[in-house]
Amino acid sequence: IKVVWGREWDSLLQADRDGALVNLMNTTPDGDYQTYKANDGAYVREHFFGRDPRTKELVKGLSDSEVWNLKRGGHDYRKIYAAYAAAMAHTGQPTVILAKTIKGYGLGKHFEARNATHQMKKMTLDDLKAFRDVQRIPITDAELEANPYLPPYYHPGMDAPEIQYMMARRGQLGGFVPERRTMSKPLQLPGDEAYRSVRKGSGKQHVATTMAFVRLMKELLRDKEIGKRIVPIIPDEARTFGMDSWFPSLKIYNRNGQLYTSVDADLMLAYKESSIGQILHEGINEAGSTASFTAVGTSYSTHGEPMIPLYIFYSMFGFQRTGDGLWAAADQMARGFVLGATAGRTTLTGEGLQHNDGHSLLLASTNPACVAYDPAFSFEIAHIVRDGMRRMYGGGTVQGYQEALPGTDPESHSVHHEFGGEDIFYYITLYNEPYVQPAEPEGVDVEGLLKGIYLYQAGSAGILRANILVAGVTMPDGLRAQEMLAQDWNVQADVYSVTSWGELRKEALSKEIAKLRHPDQDQGLPYITQVLSKAQGPFVAASDWMRAVPDQIRQWVPGEYITLGTDGFGFSDTRPAARRVFNVDAASIVVAALQGLATQGRIAQATVAEAARRYGVDDVNAAPKAAPGTEGGDA
Repeated sequence: IKVVWGREWDSLLQADRDGALVNLMNTTPDGDYQTYKANDGAYVREHFFGRDPRTKELVKGLSDSEVWNLKRGGHDYRKIYAAYAAAMAHTGQPTVILAKTIKGYGLGKHFEARNATHQMKKMTLDDLKAFRDVQRIPITDAELEANPYLPPYYHPGMDAPEIQYMMARRGQLGGFVPERRTMSKPLQLPGDEAYRSVRKGSGKQHVATTMAFVRLMKELLRDKEIGKRIVPIIPDEARTFGMDSWFPSLKIYNRNGQLYTSVDADLMLAYKESSIGQILHEGINEAGSTASFTAVGTSYSTHGEPMIPLYIFYSMFGFQRTGDGLWAAADQMARGFVLGATAGRTTLTGEGLQHNDGHSLLLASTNPACVAYDPAFSFEIAHIVRDGMRRMYGGGTVQGYQEALPGTDPESHSVHHEFGGEDIFYYITLYNEPYVQPAEPEGVDVEGLLKGIYLYQAGSAGILRANILVAGVTMPDGLRAQEMLAQDWNVQADVYSVTSWGELRKEALSKEIAKLRHPDQDQGLPYITQVLSKAQGPFVAASDWMRAVPDQIRQWVPGEYITLGTDGFGFSDTRPAARRVFNVDAASIVVAALQGLATQGRIAQATVAEAARRYGVDDVNAAPKAAPGTEGGDA
């Protein structure tokens, strides 16, 4: 329903026998329409109606004031009412009302149709009086003149029908402050058994964390309670990610079913479509996939049915390409898992810069609802996913009561919240580089793993010590650096797995905020400081991401802190060569640790230079060997 012209135009349109006025309306640019309303009736008469003698004749009997009063449809309350009445009477499909309006309408000559609305903060006294007259507000000149910079509000009284109407509407909505009231119930989540196979590691097989995640989801999809609620959302590359194994059982959603014979129909893992399919295969459509993630992730509220979206995308095609959509998902309190596959800047070096992602973790840190993890091993993924399920889909029941609004039914304000979970979503980086996935170490620090850091492998006893903080696909290089430091330089290093730089930062910031608000209370040390407080020697942080990612925790690291990262563009060569250029390989980690010891005065600077020359770190064109277990190709 279009509401374009106010009722003052009706008689003119009726008299427009040959369509001259309609032609003027249709051929006038929007910019001119704005200019007309920024002037006066005489200007409109000359520059709009005066362009055609027939239309000029139409308004010869109207005064300039009457010409000026020819409203747009969106400012005619009768037309708006008629449009809504028609919309309410129409059933069977949605109705859209398109109403044409003027920016700043009714605010006077300094505001109406002008682009100064955001720059000008106050209306003049004359503007206020004109506005009062047009809107018929019963406020006297004396009241306005008493303080033109703080004009009075008008309230018709609590018994006025319009106030009663508004109060009743607010009562139906539950109060004056918007809130989300959901009736979805917590899910019965699977126990240890569903996660056990992934926590066992891969034995001697080289497995990328992308494949480890797919294997985990295969177990969860079998669960009778949550399996049917998992919704894989794949914009592209399902086979690359190993998700083609889901096609036969889950099938791809198409409301019309399979309409053609797929090219791979003779394969066991053939492309299968179904009207009851569980997979949303969006094609190369990241924006649509993000919208699907939001729709599925908010179904716990919109439909009272908690669903678990798994949106998996290629590298930076998520937080860079559709970051605004993910912000909208957070704004709508979506829950689910966002999976950044082929993560990192050096793991997919042959496919151009669009796959060399070294910054998505940094972009993710700007989203308040995003819980971002960068796991190195399959057992870490198992714990992260399980905890994510608990936080987003577990929980209990809370009942509340809101005070009734004046003039409304008190019984209508009993609010029952049945909910489970936090309004967050998880971003997990997954890599396509295969290496041996170790079994979960006995007694692994699960609390630290979930908080963002834990000691994965301690070094032997020794006088010279260092600490390697490593994340994601850089873990094999970190472990190799630990060996090289011990064998070549008699330096013993502890290797910490940093599963989330961002979560460590959030926790530390919460401590600082609490200390600022309650300086008389002991808030304790940030978790990262607690973990590293007894560590000896310098700290070297290395990952496949920009230095700014590990730099997020710099101020809470208790000692010499050196960060290594992949700042700059990617390279279309081997992974080891790219890592040497970025200086995130094992040899570079060794040299950085020695540099930290030299800064502390524990070893001579000449020793650091010797190490740089021995490993070729001083020559980025000298291609190094890959760290053990990382020579494999793509997943």
